[in-house]
Amino acid sequence: MKIEQLYTGCLAQGAYYIESEGEVAIIDPLRETQQYIDRAKANNATIKYILETHFHADFVSGHVDLAKKTGATIVFGPGASTEYDIHSATDGEELKLGKLTIKVLHTPGHTLESVTYLLIDENGKDHAIFSGDTLFLGDVGRPDLAIKSDLTKEDLAGMLFDSLRTKIMPLADDVIVYPAHGAGSACGKNLSKETVGILGEQKQTNYALRADMTKDEFVKEVLDGIAPPPQYFAKNAMMNKMGYDTFDSILKTGDTPLNPEEFEALANHESALVLDVRSQSEYVKSHIPNSIFIGLNGQFAPWVGALITDLKQPIVLVVPEGKSAEAVTRLSRVGYDNTLGYLEGGIEAWKDAGKDIDTLESISAEEFASRAKSSDVNVLDVRKDGEYKSMHLEQAQHLSLDYINEKMNEVSNDKTYYIHCAGGYRSVIAASILKARGFNNLIDIAGGFGAIKKTDLPTTDFVCPSTL
Repeated sequence: MKIEQLYTGCLAQGAYYIESEGEVAIIDPLRETQQYIDRAKANNATIKYILETHFHADFVSGHVDLAKKTGATIVFGPGASTEYDIHSATDGEELKLGKLTIKVLHTPGHTLESVTYLLIDENGKDHAIFSGDTLFLGDVGRPDLAIKSDLTKEDLAGMLFDSLRTKIMPLADDVIVYPAHGAGSACGKNLSKETVGILGEQKQTNYALRADMTKDEFVKEVLDGIAPPPQYFAKNAMMNKMGYDTFDSILKTGDTPLNPEEFEALANHESALVLDVRSQSEYVKSHIPNSIFIGLNGQFAPWVGALITDLKQPIVLVVPEGKSAEAVTRLSRVGYDNTLGYLEGGIEAWKDAGKDIDTLESISAEEFASRAKSSDVNVLDVRKDGEYKSMHLEQAQHLSLDYINEKMNEVSNDKTYYIHCAGGYRSVIAASILKARGFNNLIDIAGGFGAIKKTDLPTTDFVCPSTL
């Protein structure tokens, strides 16, 4: 028996490769499927099943492409309806994989078709669960993504309570837990940084698995503090249900080198978004006017999904050398399939062609502190709500990057703003978006709030109401 977790940090997502006696099952594959085919080939094995724990919302799964390339059977849980061939498994159904048995446990709550796959070894012992978004380490899946006219998030939370207590918690404490996500995913609130655990530990430490918890308490606690889902979630879920263009064709088109004239023509005549995926320090020094920065070195795909509202938006890329295929791949993981090419030679080629260059003023936290002490300054804190509430500069205006497109009217073009996040990545994203919308009086604070805290500028700490 061979089990491999193939974890992708940018998406905080775990796919799984299971092999026994030359037969392979892939659970929740990523969009780029060749890695699974190559693994099986290297082991002289055949991919038999592609097991989906549910219709994913935070990324586009590779199940459709992988099935076309291998002939493997796509398996979903009860009630799943798609535009392509699948096997809709029944609750308790057993799938044979070499000497192993994979038992389908229907665990609705995150979505209606959600399942947990129980792996039973050749001796008949329960070995592990692949819990999808039903159970995470430290948390459970959010129950607000499959709301329908006759189904509320409270209804789904109640289903999740029942699923956990009738299907998961009765399993032995030594069963290994392989979740679909870890910390950084928007599919839960309090996910652990660990990506593999033991069920017994979860029964002891996961708030949602408390033995004395009532259903009403569970529903209240699970729903408390859930932020609205990113706008791309519903669109990705629909792609996973309906199917999509092949990844190979998307990569072929998107990974096309463009000279500066071709690049500029696409940006102007195809209304293509110029997306700069270099580091924030490189973007600050020089970038194409009106380009948007979202760097590959951060939570790239989730921020693309949160901020670019149209999945069909034509995109042209400014990339570090050798990173064009990676950028196209990571865009496609969240459904952005309309990349038209990248600037060959990068920003230097753009400069050599005599094209206009823009910059973004960026100063140290120490320089900012000096300016803030000598005069009134306008500060934009673009961190998330919880970060801002925990501690912030006394004079800071909060404008979370998550909602910058909806709340841009809260910023005045007549003022100069000093922008910061936690470490410097999100503030440059925010500044690039504001600059593209005509806000030119912007100054980035390098190092973000982490650096600001080391100065003597006054901050406001969050005080829990219960302590007042």
